[in-house]
Amino acid sequence: MRVVQSWDDGVVDDIRLTELLRRHSAKATFNLNPGLHQSQRSFSFQYGDKEVLRLGRDELDGVYAGFEIANHSLTHSYLPDLSPADLIHEVRDSRQLLQDWFQQPVRGFCYPFGGFNPTVKDAVRSADHIYARTVAALESVFPPVDSLEFGANCHFTDPAFWNHYERAKTLDSVFFFWGHSYELVNEAMWMDLEDKIAGISADSAAAWVDLETLFM
Repeated sequence: MRVVQSWDDGVVDDIRLTELLRRHSAKATFNLNPGLHQSQRSFSFQYGDKEVLRLGRDELDGVYAGFEIANHSLTHSYLPDLSPADLIHEVRDSRQLLQDWFQQPVRGFCYPFGGFNPTVKDAVRSADHIYARTVAALESVFPPVDSLEFGANCHFTDPAFWNHYERAKTLDSVFFFWGHSYELVNEAMWMDLEDKIAGISADSAAAWVDLETLFM
């Protein structure tokens, strides 16, 4: 069984997350908004009692070295509300900027807020993305009916995480989970995530793969 994971927004908590993933040789895709990364770390929003900070531009190469990068739009706008020109700017220009920054092809997209419609899908397709992730939770994720509506099995905090995992294994298929590292608000959550990553890495029936390779 192939296992893929996807993390959004390029926040400071990704530093600890990528260190955790490297300890267990786990692959992951990080969905970034290049228009929101300033020269220094910057306040993004409040998550409960936690201030969520975006990584500074100069930190990105080091934090995400060795991981797959995907496009999450330029500024995390709700894409269905945009004009045609602004939509192209958010999708196509963001992809080009990420490719320039990381010097790697960017083939995947993740809809901000999970929002899309046929016009948004057309813009994503025309900008040469080969898949786009939604926030839909599906029992069987691969192959998707439409690669531009690619849902996951579950969020990483789903209480039925391991049930979804074992179900995917019986299908000899793909297990796909996603999340935001800022949602890890205490040590118990970090320990639980590490147990999940370590357990998958130790499973001889599972193999971590880069998300885009599913579509190539």
